[in-house]
Amino acid sequence: MTTQELIARDTAHLIHPLHSTQAHQSARIWVKGEGATLTDSDGTEFIDGLAGLWNVLAGHGRRELAEAARAQAETLAYVSGYTGSSNMPAIELAERLATLTYPSINRFFFTCGGGEATESSIKMSRAYWKLRGRPEKTQVISRIEGYHGVTMAAMSATGLSAYWPLFEPRVPGFIHIPSPYPYRYDAPAGQSQGVAAANELEQAIVREGADTVAMFLAEPVQGAGGVIVPQDDYFPRIREICDKYEVLLVADEVITAFGRTGTLFALDHWGIEPDIVQFAKAVTSGYVPFGGIGINDRIAATLEGDDRVWMHAYTYSAHPVGCAVALRNLQIIQDEDLPAQCAAKGDRLLSALRTALGDHPHVGDIRGKGLMCAVELVADRSTRASFPAADGVGARLLQETTRRGLFSRVKADTYVLAPPAVITEDQLDRTVEILTDSIRTVLP
Repeated sequence: MTTQELIARDTAHLIHPLHSTQAHQSARIWVKGEGATLTDSDGTEFIDGLAGLWNVLAGHGRRELAEAARAQAETLAYVSGYTGSSNMPAIELAERLATLTYPSINRFFFTCGGGEATESSIKMSRAYWKLRGRPEKTQVISRIEGYHGVTMAAMSATGLSAYWPLFEPRVPGFIHIPSPYPYRYDAPAGQSQGVAAANELEQAIVREGADTVAMFLAEPVQGAGGVIVPQDDYFPRIREICDKYEVLLVADEVITAFGRTGTLFALDHWGIEPDIVQFAKAVTSGYVPFGGIGINDRIAATLEGDDRVWMHAYTYSAHPVGCAVALRNLQIIQDEDLPAQCAAKGDRLLSALRTALGDHPHVGDIRGKGLMCAVELVADRSTRASFPAADGVGARLLQETTRRGLFSRVKADTYVLAPPAVITEDQLDRTVEILTDSIRTVLP
């Protein structure tokens, strides 16, 4: 069948994430993936510039992961993970994660993905404070430009306002503070930009009342918001504030965990630990839907020290096949040292982008951490003024890069890149070439 015939069948019966019938008319129908490439129904090959959706860290076509899923499904495809029931892959995965995550985090709850992980963090935080005799601590503070999923509570934490209008009213009890966004955050004169941005949290806690705030939720590097890398003094100050006001620090590492930024977990870059860490995506390299949260020993002891049941559950929590694939994928991450690959290849990509585009009059910022990079386009470099939305600069750039064989995403006029860790140097160089040529075509 032709691609247009396949699209017609698709639109007759499927509703897509971020559904838009008009935008979907130019859809690609993907039929194969191998390493860092995707092939569509016309037989055209593309560099996968976003590793699926930030998640295919180990690359496409890994037979080891398919075999792990097959072997487990043949042995035990599913069993309940509710209290009173468990399985060997779940036990082994929890043990393995305890050796990999932050030292104080040793207990884990498994989900099907990142949105469920956010919901689980929120409910764990509220339960923790209730079990500690402080039921008024329920509010969640997160950040503008942050992405934490689009289920109702997760969407309410997400700081990208485009996700809200069709689904208002949002869940009450969610507050947003500014992102540290080095390119755009204006700190008061004489203050460190990172500390000033972190102090936005303290101001919000004081304004709301520390006795009402349960948790602060933050991505170490904001991904969907445009690959926003914080200043080096930002998260150490955040940790101080959370400790001072007894607010749980929850690290949303759905994108950053398991090596994407060059370390296994991203807050290690700044030498601090969260109270809760949430993960998904790269834990299975996207081969099966899977995620979870890890909680520190203090929260775990509180949960164990009370007779009340934590009434939170998912049918597919601790799914045996998901756990088996995660275990095999973690072995690949270790054996092939994917964090080190992300660090080295990310440096190469960032350096090449800065060399190729650093002097372009409409390239305002080129930034990244590990194998997460972004190029932000602006109307005026001197003022950092953005293009009018009606100009559709980001959309036109995306069209150009896709036409040339690079498939990724944009956030407004910011082009984001996070390819699989196994991308080759030649493919990285080709990525830079395509993006450079496309920007010079859209903005000569």
